[in-house]
Amino acid sequence: MLIQLAIRDFAIVDTLDLEFHAGMTAITGETGAGKSILLGALGLCLGERADAGGVRHGAERADLSARFDIAEREEAKSWLSARELPTDDCLLRRVVTASGRSKAWINGQPCTIADLRELGECLIDVHSQHAHQALLNEETHRRLLDDAAGHHQAVAELGDLHRQWHTLRRQYRERSENDEERQAKRQLLRYQVEELDQLDLQPDELESLEQEQETLAHVEESLQEAQFAADSCDHDENGALTLLLQATTRLGRVPGSDRGSLAEALGMLNEAQIQLEEAARELHHYVESTELDPQRLAWVDERLSEIHRVARKHHVMPEELAGLHRQLTDELAMLDSGDDDLESMRARLDELRQQYRDAAKRISDTRQRTATVFAQQVQEQLAFLGMDKARFAVDVTPLETPQPHGMDRVSLQISANPGQPPKPLTKVASGGELSRVSLAIQVVAASHSTLATLVFDEVDVGISGATAEIVGQLLRRLGSDAQVMTVTHLPQVAAQAHQHLHIEKRSSEDATHTQMSQLDDAGRVRELARMLGGVKLSNQTLAHAREMLAASQSSAH
Repeated sequence: MLIQLAIRDFAIVDTLDLEFHAGMTAITGETGAGKSILLGALGLCLGERADAGGVRHGAERADLSARFDIAEREEAKSWLSARELPTDDCLLRRVVTASGRSKAWINGQPCTIADLRELGECLIDVHSQHAHQALLNEETHRRLLDDAAGHHQAVAELGDLHRQWHTLRRQYRERSENDEERQAKRQLLRYQVEELDQLDLQPDELESLEQEQETLAHVEESLQEAQFAADSCDHDENGALTLLLQATTRLGRVPGSDRGSLAEALGMLNEAQIQLEEAARELHHYVESTELDPQRLAWVDERLSEIHRVARKHHVMPEELAGLHRQLTDELAMLDSGDDDLESMRARLDELRQQYRDAAKRISDTRQRTATVFAQQVQEQLAFLGMDKARFAVDVTPLETPQPHGMDRVSLQISANPGQPPKPLTKVASGGELSRVSLAIQVVAASHSTLATLVFDEVDVGISGATAEIVGQLLRRLGSDAQVMTVTHLPQVAAQAHQHLHIEKRSSEDATHTQMSQLDDAGRVRELARMLGGVKLSNQTLAHAREMLAASQSSAH
């Protein structure tokens, strides 16, 4: 469960610290107030792509962190434990600089962005307002059915079998080419592998070199400043020690009758002399023990240039060179092994093909069984949303060509009018219908989710009236089993929430800031009234808002 989100210098936010609770949380505010900023910050903590445009104007970097309670999240704890990270807490942190570079940490330890994404998938599930657009893509249909079936591991293993099969088939074909073509390819591969052998790029070397380059480049400046500080402390004519000794000597000449009054000051000067001498020794030690190493810096620069040159030559990113080296080495080894193992390759191909087909058959059977249940669940939600005459179906038909996800084509279909057979959503659903169908599907998908936190980003777009109140009830119902956060523009939805956060944008002559606050009952009434009737709050809209909130909260018990 998400419990805290801290935002520093992101978009138009300078400082924002938020706490979240279990149940349903509504997030509201006027258009442009910054609701997307909240989800954008959370997305970066979960590994989304960053760019310099997210850093607040005038700031050097944006600093974002999200803390999760994972006491009951065994998958997340296992993920952390496997990487020897603490499991009693889960703090994700992301820093994005004004130059567009970013760094990430998990529980205080540096990590990759891919790590953030992987762990984030164990913590939170985001449903966006654009989900209805994704429903126009049949790949989304298959993913939704697989989510409901809960066989992600089996599908992933099937995809791995498919990759192995096709990789081996490609290699087999290459090995079966005529000898002249094989020799030419072997020669090219050998040249490429030898070049990468000579480069001898070590694990983590690139990152280490970049850090060392930055350190070495600033050594000279550090030495100059330390030397200046040391000289300022010494016994030179204008040095601090010389001036301090002069002051001590002059005080020592004070007549005895007044010396007692100055004893404390003289003692402080003597202590200052000791501290200053110690500081001077430390500064001299730093200057004497720190060496400029222009040769090392030149070598590091040259080494980095060589790595980048080889990466450009092979049309890959520098961090991809190690993987390319292994790939080319494997391909060369395959060619060098000769033709005597072609038969074993053919046998392995047959084995992989059969393994794939068996696994695809099992997944297809699961999809067929799940399709009936999933369709019935969506049908029930559609009826709840006022489309009780609609007929929803999930069509699973075989594909002729094996795919990484299996041998099935999945199509979500609907008939909005009685007597008409279901047809693909892309052909029959109007905009308003598609919004309600999308919401029904997302509610069902969320009910199958094992994640503790579900985020709904304006999924109620295109919905109004009595249906909006039903949407709020659906989300509140989900909030009884999971933490649900919903960004909404509908008062009927916001009224159902256990917690209500309000975002507003405030502008001054020279800056614009976003603020967020948790509303009490009175604040919720005012915000609901604003959502109902606009900026000017009349007694009528306030009364309507008060009645709406009371009705929503009483119906929840």
